[in-house]
Amino acid sequence: MMKYFARTSLAVCLALAAACGGTGSSADLAIENVTIIDALNGAREGQTVLVEDGMITGVMAAGDAADAAEIVDGSGRYLIPGLWDFHVHLTYDARFTDAMAGLFLSHGITSIRDTGGPLEPVLAAVAPLRAAGAIAPRVFYAGPLLDGEYVVYDGTDRPPLGIGNPDVETARANVARLAEAGVDFLKIYEMVTPEVFEALVQEANARGLPMDGHVPLSMRARDVGPHVQSLEHLRNLEMDCVADGEGWLAERRSRLENPDGISGGDLRSSLHSLQRLPAVEAYDESSCAEVLSAMANTIQVPTLRLNALGVMPPFGRDDWDTLLEKLPAEVEAEWSAATESNRQGGPMRDLTYGEWSLFLVGLMHEAGVPFGAGTDTPIGFAAPGYSLHSELELLVRAGLSPLEALEAATINPAEFFGLDAEMGTIETGRVADLVLLTANPLDDITNTRAIEAVVTKGQLLDRSALNGLVN
Repeated sequence: MMKYFARTSLAVCLALAAACGGTGSSADLAIENVTIIDALNGAREGQTVLVEDGMITGVMAAGDAADAAEIVDGSGRYLIPGLWDFHVHLTYDARFTDAMAGLFLSHGITSIRDTGGPLEPVLAAVAPLRAAGAIAPRVFYAGPLLDGEYVVYDGTDRPPLGIGNPDVETARANVARLAEAGVDFLKIYEMVTPEVFEALVQEANARGLPMDGHVPLSMRARDVGPHVQSLEHLRNLEMDCVADGEGWLAERRSRLENPDGISGGDLRSSLHSLQRLPAVEAYDESSCAEVLSAMANTIQVPTLRLNALGVMPPFGRDDWDTLLEKLPAEVEAEWSAATESNRQGGPMRDLTYGEWSLFLVGLMHEAGVPFGAGTDTPIGFAAPGYSLHSELELLVRAGLSPLEALEAATINPAEFFGLDAEMGTIETGRVADLVLLTANPLDDITNTRAIEAVVTKGQLLDRSALNGLVN
């Protein structure tokens, strides 16, 4: 709370200083005569942005030369807020962990949300990113997935991302431990019971921790959405977009009793196989409208670039081979082989769920449901940083405007953490996380890839410096 008041006071002081003609000293950085674009204010041409001590200290019409230690000519350029990847796993694949910070920044990602991993490795990965002077994105983390008695990611045949919460008492103890460790939010997973779900929500609310998650298989999506602040992958929403949702739920609950004691991962997979595609085929418009109404204030992170990988695979993109060269050597070799296999006509992916995901995002957009842009990197050929731009592309393909896609990668993630007064727009008093583009993203969302420079925590990194972070 003290940190919040300190930041708010700083923002007020900066705003007052700008209104009274400045701080009386030169800024660290000025970006002159640039077109500013953010999701709150739209496009503003011919602007100069001043940065000092990591904050935006002035936004004004371009005119006289700015008084700044470093001046960038923004003529013909477009300045957007630093982007978020709202679904990241820093520790999922250890081959990526050390390279992630540079890969993110080189693609304009200045903030990330780690959505699940074993606590100690996550803390170890976060520490260098948060160290004083680190050239790294801002990072927010949840620690382990809060799963049920049977844990999907239990470390047996899947990475050990989750921990068990077989009963309410264990759930409360786990939340207390994670809160003590300093997590920024909590993530509920698919195998929890309704009773454990309720306890986790109570504990999170009591501690002021935002809640993220998947819809538990023991519950209906409409009963989950109003109690959490974000949901991932559109996962299990299809099972509530059917005419007899209670009947489908009863079948799942019967199988969740798990008399044979199969693993959490296998149990979840069996339920997905049983109901996911049949539910898509059994889509009921009126039932789904009720589900979407329940999601009115819940940020949806659809990870379309994962769900719809078969619809828009990355392997044929002109810049994919160049991207592969920037990855850790072992990953480059593995992904290059997979790329060649796909180009030679490897196994075709079923497109049903990918096309359904695009359809559902379109329905959500029409209903006014908010979105967050996340990729699940590094899972499923999600190269850190690079994949976020594919996500923006697919959000637009699903029906969002380019400006709304930018909102999903700037303002909405900040709102999840209650930071929308500090981040997500280009205004006096906001943090100086910025991306300078050579082309207009409102004309074509793929222009978010046209990155000339990034400002992270007030520090300017030109294209040469950005390239140096990944080579």
